[in-house]
Amino acid sequence: MTEMKFLLDDVFQLQKHYEQLPLTGGPSAGPEMVDMVMTEMAKFAENELSPLNEVADSEGCTYVNEYEVRTPKGFKEAYEKYTEGGWQGLHYPEEYGGQGLPSSLGTVTGEMAATANWTWLMYPGLSKGAINTVLSHGSDELKAKYLEKMVDGTWTGTMCLTEPQGGSDLNLVSTKAEPIGDGKYKINGTKIFISCGEHDMTENIIHCVLARLPDAPAGTRGISLFLVPKRKVADDGAVGELNGAKIGRIEEKMGCHGSSTCVIDFTDSEGYLIGTANKGLSHMFTFINTSRIGVSMQGMAAAEASYQNALWYAKERLAMRSLSGTKNPEKPADPIIVHPDVRRMLLTQKCIAEGGRAMIYECALLADLMKEAEARGDKETAKLIDDDMGLLTPILKGFLTETGVEAANLGIQVYGGHGYVKENKQEQILRDVRIGAIWEGTSGIQALDLLGRKIMQQKMKPLNRRLKQIYKEILPLVIGGSSAAVRKHARSVMQHAFEWQYLTFKIAAKAARDKDFVGSASMDYMFFAGYVTMAFHFLKMEEAATKQRKAGNGDADFYLSKIQTSAFYFDHLLPRTRSHAESMFTPLSSIMDMKPEHFSFDHAL
Repeated sequence: MTEMKFLLDDVFQLQKHYEQLPLTGGPSAGPEMVDMVMTEMAKFAENELSPLNEVADSEGCTYVNEYEVRTPKGFKEAYEKYTEGGWQGLHYPEEYGGQGLPSSLGTVTGEMAATANWTWLMYPGLSKGAINTVLSHGSDELKAKYLEKMVDGTWTGTMCLTEPQGGSDLNLVSTKAEPIGDGKYKINGTKIFISCGEHDMTENIIHCVLARLPDAPAGTRGISLFLVPKRKVADDGAVGELNGAKIGRIEEKMGCHGSSTCVIDFTDSEGYLIGTANKGLSHMFTFINTSRIGVSMQGMAAAEASYQNALWYAKERLAMRSLSGTKNPEKPADPIIVHPDVRRMLLTQKCIAEGGRAMIYECALLADLMKEAEARGDKETAKLIDDDMGLLTPILKGFLTETGVEAANLGIQVYGGHGYVKENKQEQILRDVRIGAIWEGTSGIQALDLLGRKIMQQKMKPLNRRLKQIYKEILPLVIGGSSAAVRKHARSVMQHAFEWQYLTFKIAAKAARDKDFVGSASMDYMFFAGYVTMAFHFLKMEEAATKQRKAGNGDADFYLSKIQTSAFYFDHLLPRTRSHAESMFTPLSSIMDMKPEHFSFDHAL
């Protein structure tokens, strides 16, 4: 937990942050409480979740019948311990049975669980998206009937968007919702790729389902959101008969074997409207954005897990001698950590994990501030913070899942041939994280969302606010940073921030002539934004570590390692922005001119 506490205490100054949350749990989240929560979750992750990770991969989920799927051995028992410990309700309102602590603590504990066993965490993780959606948009009746058992973990939840004919294109949603009186609707349609859509861990599963009312407008403007339980729930909360949410099959996947990915056929299933009719996609974005931040954590957690394994191996594995002279004369060869290329791979993994953690924690703290603003009735501030998080979300989701895949791949490479062997566990991390760049919107969709919807359509307002914040925080470091290296890196971040703004104006000018240019430039743009955002956080980490080291606080070697990691990032990873900046403006013709029939003259003719 040393790395996590460094960020929370030295960089983000968590206790000062919690002083800004008098209405949303800040007073309860003192240093002792935070330390206790982190310590206990670390124990749970290490002792309960981590031992199940390899079992989940080898055993997977088992389809029993259309209403029953069995999870891997140990999953149900671990979930029971999780709910008994009150973990699911850690940061939810006390009125619904939660503990009322700040939501950022849930992010911190979630990271530990994600690194230990991502597929197990998906079950309570998706439930949090469902809870957030009902909390934000559900009627008082729905909240009273469903939230308490979702918050305490008695029931779980899912998100049901995707259909066979549409994939990520929600314009094509065809599931139907027909009013049947008494505020109820009959839901009919098929949803695919529903993570954790059926399992044996709880008695009920609450599905959040996108569907169309009769005579609804075409496209996304005609989509509504419905709460559809696996089993009907009586007014007194008693769980009753099955509700027609039938499991057609569970998918055989490349990875994430511990989570059941289901085809669900809703057949005359009883549902309830969440929020306003025909505003379902807007309401569902509460769930979607929760999931996207969660998937960002998947990328970071994969980098961390793969790095931990690779670092251990690199210190133990003997192979060849150091180019600069023998380092381990009493052994027949030196440990591979002495070799520059192995160090390059390890440090890349380390940067992705530590930089990604900082990016995610920033979003978690922003979510705290947004909830506090909502609690005091400050809608304007809450909206601004929500817009700021809206800008950061596609950067985190797209960039951290792509770099998480890179880090997991490097973890295999450090092991060499042994990384390709299942028993060494590295290849599972890569298989599990590969879906991260696909689900909850592919990286290409995140990139388009960032550049098109969050920046161009909003006339750059969220980006300008973000850059203004960066300039405000780093200008003092350009002039008065705690070391020459900090001042140099502050200048670099400032230059890259100016360039980010310039590139955006340049893209806007080109897109005005051809809209395809946004699609052509968006992936490079997202990577550019990701590397600059991560550099901003490494600068703050380096400044904090330099200050602590100069003051003689804590472990001097630890702080030195933070400074050296930052140096590697600025020397080796931030320069990747050069190729992305250039690739953004390559001629559109080299992508778009080739006719579809000319892509191959041998197949797919």
